Amino acid sequence: MARSVWKGPFVDGYLLKKADKTRASGRNEVIKIWTRRSTILPQFVGLTFGVYNGQKFVPVLVTENMVGHKFGEFSPSRTFYGHAADKKAKRG
Repeated sequence: MARSVWKGPFVDGYLLKKADKTRASGRNEVIKIWTRRSTILPQFVGLTFGVYNGQKFVPVLVTENMVGHKFGEFSPSRTFYGHAADKKAKRG
């Protein structure tokens, strides 16, 4: 179920502060974040975020096409190795 329109997009408060601080400094450094549930806003475009996937920080360069999506969508937390049935079919 989607979030209601009157509430607006969910973004953790500290994330906005970190983004403003990095943009004000002018340096292009990776902003480490643990919040995969936050929505990407237009003011994040051009910044690089290190999104934690449970094991490491995956660098995500935010572009205009990503606005409205969640950070977790661009940092996969699971590795898919394929189905076991596929291996049997290829061997035989």
